[in-house]
Amino acid sequence: MAAKPAEPIRPIIVKKIIVEAHAGHHGGAWKVAYADFVTAMMAFFLLMWLLGATTEKQRKALADYFAPTLVQTKQESAGSNGFFGGDSITSVDNYPNRAGQTGTRSITIPRDASGGPKEAAGIEKQREKFQRLQKTLEQRLKASKELKRFAKNVRFTDTRQGLRIDLVDEADFTMFVSGTDRMTLDAMALLNQVAALIAETGNGLIIRGHTDAAQYTRDKAMNNWQLSANRAEATRAFLTTRGIANDRFMRIEGVADREPYIPSDAFDPRNRRMSITLGWDRR
Repeated sequence: MAAKPAEPIRPIIVKKIIVEAHAGHHGGAWKVAYADFVTAMMAFFLLMWLLGATTEKQRKALADYFAPTLVQTKQESAGSNGFFGGDSITSVDNYPNRAGQTGTRSITIPRDASGGPKEAAGIEKQREKFQRLQKTLEQRLKASKELKRFAKNVRFTDTRQGLRIDLVDEADFTMFVSGTDRMTLDAMALLNQVAALIAETGNGLIIRGHTDAAQYTRDKAMNNWQLSANRAEATRAFLTTRGIANDRFMRIEGVADREPYIPSDAFDPRNRRMSITLGWDRR
């Protein structure tokens, strides 16, 4: 039997693969996505800066300007068909509430964040009512022999939140026993008059307690923050006993010595006070 021929030896082939960089094969799609992200972040931080750099009234004015209702009104009243209806960009808008606006077709800004003429008239009526309340309380205090001496301790301030009535301590008058939230008899007599006055209105109330900068050392568990808040709550509780409904209280706050009445002297006794704010009626 003949022997099989030997199989030939197969050569070993080594294949060397060189991997090239892929940067050139993916295009610039990632750059577009990154640019969109950076643009969004820039817009976000710009928004945050605007919110911090503007007042509440300015923010309300901007919101009113970009409100869809105003855009519709502008389309219906600032011209006919086409851009401006043939008018110039500097022409004055013919808005229905024109008296409450200032500007041209290029930009129209509300004059007051309180709204148009109707809203402004409502605010003005409330301001007149507050002025009458102020005069009434001053007259009642001056007419009473017992309370006449407290007239100088009552201060009135017109604020964005409403009419603020400050009951201010002095060297010869204090609302609370030192270091406590126990109201003095003089303070009760004064608050009786204030309660009788604000009971005649239905406006919301904000009670805020203030202290001077003297540190509270009698009890380490107590501090001026707690003391001012406790005194604000004691004032609220007293007013409820004089017929003020609980649902009228909007906020009860204690701010310690952070809002001094006399900024030049943090230890001045007049920095110790109770603030009762009659809020604007926005109905």
